[in-house]
Amino acid sequence: MTATLPPLVDVLDLMPDAVCVVDADGRFLFVNASFQRIFGYAPDEVLGQPIFDLVHPDDRAATTEQAETVMAGKLQRHFRNRYVHKDGHNVDVQWSARWLPDHGVRIGVGREVTELRRLERELERRANHDSLTGLVNRDRLRIDLQSAIDHAIETDHGVALLYLDLDGFKSVNDCCGHDTGDQVLREVANRLQRSVRLGDLLARVGGDEFVVMLPGCRDAAAAQNVADALRASITPPFSLPHGLFTLDVSIGVACFPDDGHSASALLTHADRAMYTIKHRQSLRTEAAHGCAGAKKG
Repeated sequence: MTATLPPLVDVLDLMPDAVCVVDADGRFLFVNASFQRIFGYAPDEVLGQPIFDLVHPDDRAATTEQAETVMAGKLQRHFRNRYVHKDGHNVDVQWSARWLPDHGVRIGVGREVTELRRLERELERRANHDSLTGLVNRDRLRIDLQSAIDHAIETDHGVALLYLDLDGFKSVNDCCGHDTGDQVLREVANRLQRSVRLGDLLARVGGDEFVVMLPGCRDAAAAQNVADALRASITPPFSLPHGLFTLDVSIGVACFPDDGHSASALLTHADRAMYTIKHRQSLRTEAAHGCAGAKKG
């Protein structure tokens, strides 16, 4: 038997990726079998319909821009966008596309990357967030703080930073164990999150240390007002297995540009200011205990 090439459609239907051919207006002229597996629509449901109708609304502007780039003659590889599956869930797709002007069509080959995108988002979350509280971590804070400083320079606005360190937290771990300590840290994070203003950034940067970034704030007095509100959210008792437990917090304030012109400088200034306050509070506590002992004597 003499070997002959099968129809191209039969070959395309064996591909695990979706193959689409659309006209200059973006209307489907052809889809292969995997298109239905990925998007849920049979060929007769989409032929003649605009491909952009299936694109997630939030991705349509970027998709239109990419289509224009392809039709201008640039081969597109690895462009990602989201589509709405027939049953309503979102599908992440990575495309390679080319415009064939002699035929007046655009060809796209799309691979579903929904699971890959989920894993990427999870890795990104782990890289940028504290695993215990879900708050932004120190590395992400530095990036966002420097970005806020750059924006402040361009707009002649300010940025304030609050550096928080819990007072008395070691006693929680000592008397109740680290599991209870973790529970308290999560509750502290929740209290702070409820107390910060819309647009502020809350991060956990150490064991019992937190930082709040206040974009647009260059007034130390205004920053101190926020600090006072945050402290008020921490001082109510925590309900622990051994009973009620109270914490306090020392908060250092730093403002751009007065206290530093970089993320590192502001963090260092706020950290030092926090330790100054913590030292003063420790001296007051020792003095109060000394007076109490003297009265008993």
